[in-house]
Amino acid sequence: MPDHRGMTAKAKVRTVLVVVATLAVVAVGSVMVLKPGAQAAPGSTQAQVPAYGHDMAGMQMGSVAAAAAGAGVAAAGPVTELDKTFLVKVRQAGLWEMPAGTLAQTHATSDAVRRAGLHLLDGHSHLDQLVREDAKMLGVPLPDQASAEQQGWVRQLTAAQGLAFDKLFVNLLRASHGKIFATIAEVRAGTQNDVIRRHATQANQTVLDHMNVLEDTGLVDPQTIADVAAAVNPPK
Repeated sequence: MPDHRGMTAKAKVRTVLVVVATLAVVAVGSVMVLKPGAQAAPGSTQAQVPAYGHDMAGMQMGSVAAAAAGAGVAAAGPVTELDKTFLVKVRQAGLWEMPAGTLAQTHATSDAVRRAGLHLLDGHSHLDQLVREDAKMLGVPLPDQASAEQQGWVRQLTAAQGLAFDKLFVNLLRASHGKIFATIAEVRAGTQNDVIRRHATQANQTVLDHMNVLEDTGLVDPQTIADVAAAVNPPK
């Protein structure tokens, strides 16, 4: 008859060996899962694994986004010196025409002039935001002040009152808009940059609106138009 006690002892030995082997495999697997630099929390037998994977993923996503933005700007097309000058002029126009529009609300005697001032305020507030965004995108530095000549115009308007203000306001602004209108047309016709092309289109609509409301006042001097024509089309 078989010795059941002997078989039972052997079975117990095999069981113990299987358990030991299983624990060894689990231990090796745990060590492989842990990353270098893992530290065990005080009083704990479980290692705390730093979330390196998440940090690296965030850095990689940021790099990809920056590269995509740079590629988008490059794909918009080259930026010429005329394109840069155009953005600077748009910025400077807003820096003196918005104060001029504000003065029209307190110094003008004509409702039509005050209305023109409101158009200046509205149009250039939107255009100024756009030019700052586009210039930043294209890496074009912008001034924080109007030109010395433009600042002089604001001082003249500040000192004027009544009908004198109305005429000065309308003719200064109509001359300025007429000159930049010609620049916008030149830029829009020749730029190879999609951002500049879009900006020139918006600026064209804004400046055209301003010329219309200034002319609606009935105060534009014919000599102002003649001076603009001579400036944008000088005799050869």
